[in-house]
Amino acid sequence: MESCAIAFLRRCLVTVNKLFGSHRNHVATTPRPLLSSVVTSTGEEHSEIPVTGLRVTDSLVIPRGELEVRASRASGAGGQHVNKTSSRIEISWNIAGSKALSDEQRLLLTERLASRLSDEGAIRVVASDTRSQARNRDAAERRLAETIARALKVRKKRKPTKRPRRANEARLTEKKKHSDKKRERQRRIPE
Repeated sequence: MESCAIAFLRRCLVTVNKLFGSHRNHVATTPRPLLSSVVTSTGEEHSEIPVTGLRVTDSLVIPRGELEVRASRASGAGGQHVNKTSSRIEISWNIAGSKALSDEQRLLLTERLASRLSDEGAIRVVASDTRSQARNRDAAERRLAETIARALKVRKKRKPTKRPRRANEARLTEKKKHSDKKRERQRRIPE
C-alpha cells in the first residue's frame, strides 16, 4: 500500500515537472542576509554579522520589521498606468518606539527631526518618482536612510576665529583717517 502511494507521488511530481519545469525553481527561498563588518561599542570588529534591515550608518541598522510600507496610486501624468497600479511608496518608521536606537540617538533624532515627526513620533518618507514600485521603494528607503544619517551626524562646534592683529590695526588706522577727514570738513575758516 505504501509503495503505491510513493509511486503515485512520483508520477505527480514528474507531471508537475513537465508542466512547470523543475520543482527546484519554484521552491520559495528566503534571500540570504548580507554580511558586513560592524564595529561594536567595545571597538571589536565582527565581520560575519548578518544585516537584515535598512543600513543607515555603520552602527545603525533599522530592522525591516520596524518599517511600515504602504503602496498607493501615484498622481500626475502616466495615463492608464497611473490609474491602475499602486507605484507610490510611503515608508514610515516610529522613532519613539524603535529598538534599534539608543536613548541618545532617539533624543537627537526627535530634536533635529521635530518638524517632520508625527504625533506618535514616526517619520514618513514618500517616493513616486518612477513607474516601478520596486524602484520607488528603493528610493524611499534611501531617502529615509539619508535623512536619519544626516540628523545623527555629529556637528562640529563652531570655533570663533580670532581676528589677526595686523587686520585690526589696519581697520583702526582706516577708521582714524576717515574721522579726520570728516573733522576737517566741519572746521570753518574765519573770514
